[in-house]
Amino acid sequence: MNNVRNIGIMAHIDAGKTTTTERILYYTGVNYALGEVHEGTATMDWMPQEQERGITITSAATTVYWNFNNTLYKINIIDTPGHVDFTVEVERSLRVLDGAVALFCGVGGVEPQSETVWHQADRYRIPRICYVNKLDRQGADFFKVVSQIKNKLGANPIVMQIPLGEEEHFSGIVDLVSNKAFSWNDESLGKEFHEVEIPGDFMSEVTQYRKMLIEGAAEENDELLEKYISNPDSITVEEIIEQVRKATLENRITPVFCGSSFKNKGVQLLIDAIVAYLPSPLDLSAIEVENIKTGQKQLIYHSPDAPLAALAFKISNDPYVGRVAFTRLYAGTIKTGDMVYNSATEKKERISKIYRLHANKHTAIDSVEAGDIVALVGLKNITTGHTLCDEKSPVFLESIKFPEPVISIAIEPKTQNDLEKLAFGLGRLTEEDPTFQVKIDEELGQTIISGMGELHLEVIVDRLKREFQVECNLGKPQVAYKESIVKQATHREVYKKQSGGKGKFADIELTVEPLNDPEKIFEFQWNVSASHIPKQFETPVERGIRNAMTNGVLAGFPMMKIKVTVTGGSTHTVDSDNIAFEICGSIAFKEAMRKAGSVLLEPVMKLHVITPQDYVGDVSSDITRRRGMVSGLDSQSHLQTIKATVPLASMFGYVTDLRSMSSGRASSTLEFSHYSVTPMDIAKDVIYKIKGILI
Repeated sequence: MNNVRNIGIMAHIDAGKTTTTERILYYTGVNYALGEVHEGTATMDWMPQEQERGITITSAATTVYWNFNNTLYKINIIDTPGHVDFTVEVERSLRVLDGAVALFCGVGGVEPQSETVWHQADRYRIPRICYVNKLDRQGADFFKVVSQIKNKLGANPIVMQIPLGEEEHFSGIVDLVSNKAFSWNDESLGKEFHEVEIPGDFMSEVTQYRKMLIEGAAEENDELLEKYISNPDSITVEEIIEQVRKATLENRITPVFCGSSFKNKGVQLLIDAIVAYLPSPLDLSAIEVENIKTGQKQLIYHSPDAPLAALAFKISNDPYVGRVAFTRLYAGTIKTGDMVYNSATEKKERISKIYRLHANKHTAIDSVEAGDIVALVGLKNITTGHTLCDEKSPVFLESIKFPEPVISIAIEPKTQNDLEKLAFGLGRLTEEDPTFQVKIDEELGQTIISGMGELHLEVIVDRLKREFQVECNLGKPQVAYKESIVKQATHREVYKKQSGGKGKFADIELTVEPLNDPEKIFEFQWNVSASHIPKQFETPVERGIRNAMTNGVLAGFPMMKIKVTVTGGSTHTVDSDNIAFEICGSIAFKEAMRKAGSVLLEPVMKLHVITPQDYVGDVSSDITRRRGMVSGLDSQSHLQTIKATVPLASMFGYVTDLRSMSSGRASSTLEFSHYSVTPMDIAKDVIYKIKGILI
């Protein structure tokens, strides 16, 4: 297990993640030809939509082997998307990875989605190394990107390599640890590289940064510091690597490497760095889990001999083998034919096949041990975030949190004969993607699909056509509004029903108030003595309230950011039961909501526009016209980056408008930020369109 690395490659769109992964596959001998994104031949971009659009849509996993210092290492790699609409793929990949490579474009530097994925990795405390790519391109500046990593991301970047030249003069790399320069052979497509003499005009820069690196390593260890003070040249390569690795695993530093993946320079040294500085499963601390039987917290250690603990982080549907569960094993061993216990469904299921992953191709293996990532086949009742464990030691691994969809659209098949196929296809796609949701509008009789953006839903519709042979008609995109409250309110509800024989009785008093915790959507508290309402009715009351939250009192939108506290009530010795309290909880909540002054919430997006200086005024004015607020302006060579927050409702068709406004020279990214109260005049229009009611 010490020789295993589970890593992800993450970055802003078009920074070169997939190209870098393709080079890793080529140099490790997995592929015998170079796959190119722009030619649609990349192994990891296997979906037709990815090949046509030249972007990564779904995270793809693969396994490679690499010899480093005469030891063979196994590296499980997940190539994640860069487009914000598919951020779910990054989120669930980071949940199960041990380390990450953060890629940055040598020209673009730290771009908007770079910040998003970096902070996602921060949340899971994942050690990472940086790779500054595309140093052969015009405008590339390695040290500017290092400065942005420090200032924009709040990281502590440590320069491990220096490029020999930049732009068209980029010819090789100086490795500061070994104090050697390397040049790559173009005829062998970068497979062959050799040591060269460090050019004289780079010597002072190399000396400066190598001294900083050695001083930093020496400061990590008292004995090493004494050794350095007495003789700076006595510090060995192995000692530098050991101390840099230690600080990286503790998330105190981020080593920075460089290259040009497309021009086949620097990738082998990056693989060396993955092995040298990123953690093995054994480097990770024990994981705290909850024991389902006892309710107690316990620690899980990464060992193949421990009771099984594994997390299913992604579900896909293969046309040949059926449902496939991408799974990370934290403890224990699974063999083909084993029965495993799903702590979420509380059922046992048999593993019929275990596959080693390579994009959309799978290789069957007989068993898998702790620390590995594989695909399991045969599990029928499993979804993303479920824990597989030993029935004698049932545990629950912390699940994965996913963002709520922000955009909806009505969908119907072009022919009535395809209704069943549409329902089947939508069902399969919701199993695979937790940020894609489907619901039926009972009043209008429409099927509504919801996702993270226009591109997200566009890809879903394309998949319905290609994979399930369903042609669809679409309505206009709709904003996923929510409802909340502005003040506290209390309500007491007595629910009675008598129809001969045993009746129904429940009496509940509850308080609703706005919830200010940014991490929570709903909070439920039970402050009732058992003498008034027995504890057994707590769950039915909460269930009734949660059910009521799916339809708000203003316009039927889901409710959020609400805290509910049950403070009193009473029971009947004969007529009180779970159903009565569930119904009463639902009614009491809705009545309290009416008293608390419901408001409509709309999704607000983070907008980044990169534009030439000439168009800054027009773009800023247009953002203001769309009810947006410009929060910052960054200069980057001849370009300006405008940062703003804008309501999603005013952003439909923005890409086309921006293109015409800037003669096609500006680009933008849009990412969900938060929900805020909708202005009254717009809220009135929305409610009138939905309910036909003027407020």
